[in-house]
Amino acid sequence: MTSTPDPAVERLPERAAVVDLEAIRHNVRVVRTVAEPARVMAVVKADAYGHGAVPVARAALEAGAAWLGVAHIGEALTLRAAGIDAPTLAWLHTPDSNFSAAVGAGVDLGCSGWELGRIVDAAREQQRPARVHLKIDTGLGRNGVTPDRWEAVLDEATDYQDQGLLRVVGVFSHLAVADEPDRPETDVQLDVFRDAVALAEDAGCDLEVRHIANSPAIFSRPDTHFDLVRAGISIYGLSPFPDQSSSDLGLRPAMTLRTLVSQCKRVPAGQGVSYGLTYRTPGESALGLIPLGYADGVPRTSNGGPVRIGDRTYRVVGRVAMDQLVVDLGPDADVEALAGGEAVLFGTGDDGGPTADDWARAAGTINYEIVTRISPRVPRIHIDSAQHESETGFAPGAVATVAGGPA
Repeated sequence: MTSTPDPAVERLPERAAVVDLEAIRHNVRVVRTVAEPARVMAVVKADAYGHGAVPVARAALEAGAAWLGVAHIGEALTLRAAGIDAPTLAWLHTPDSNFSAAVGAGVDLGCSGWELGRIVDAAREQQRPARVHLKIDTGLGRNGVTPDRWEAVLDEATDYQDQGLLRVVGVFSHLAVADEPDRPETDVQLDVFRDAVALAEDAGCDLEVRHIANSPAIFSRPDTHFDLVRAGISIYGLSPFPDQSSSDLGLRPAMTLRTLVSQCKRVPAGQGVSYGLTYRTPGESALGLIPLGYADGVPRTSNGGPVRIGDRTYRVVGRVAMDQLVVDLGPDADVEALAGGEAVLFGTGDDGGPTADDWARAAGTINYEIVTRISPRVPRIHIDSAQHESETGFAPGAVATVAGGPA
């Protein structure tokens, strides 16, 4: 007979990414303390790294973040549609980006030079000046103005500024190797950045913010902080460093990916598991079926990813399939007790359970990818542990929002 699942677990969807908004607030407060007197931009691009952009943005602002950052204009407009009017920067564009909507919504625009004409057209259409942050490519080689064109772009931008069509309110860049603090390239990038800022100020730009620091630089390079730091992975409670954990930095992972065990069954020695039969049980054993797969964002390339069931952590065996994966529970498993129980793929790690870092190692990737790839098929459940606590951490009243799938 199958055991009765914990009542607290029954209040959640059968699959869920549970996001603790108090963890977000805590992490923002940590970053604020480290970065002071610089202000904090909470980066909520990619649906807040998979955590839910609108609730995360609100929590970050409540904790003292002064700015929000996104990649695309559409992401900024989603925040505005939700009634969030905090200063917001969008920095990655194409010729078809909706600059007019951004200017009309008061969204600051990152600019690599080529966008200036389109931004000015939008300002004319909206009959209000655009707010622009010019980006200098200090060495990462992605977007941004190359140093040899910086003065020409400044001339063009300040000419439009003199016409009242835009204001250059910021200069920014992005670091390439800040997660490796001893590498000299960061010093080179900083020299280029300081020169670019000086030239902008000499050209007549009254800068409100200068910003280059990402999460690793916030913690390892205080000389990069300037007026504003851009906190991405750190506000989600994950470490940007391969040799430092979340707890080492005083951060709390905000997301727990969990589901219920779909089936447990005893199998003979030599039982093949999943496509390709790349794993066979070494002896009589029991297998647990977990209803999450690569369509839910679990990396197919994972090698022995950890799953916590009860008070034990088991390893994924065989290939991760589209909708499911299998763990070997061992020959002594109580299949009736385990069936229907909660299975946690990653969470806070406080109880010794698996973390996003563990899955990153299993998949040969980084924790950023593990959390951002969780698909919309998995509902996001937002709780607030500061207001609601239970033995499981998931009290009925703690569920604040459900997004990304049916509850």
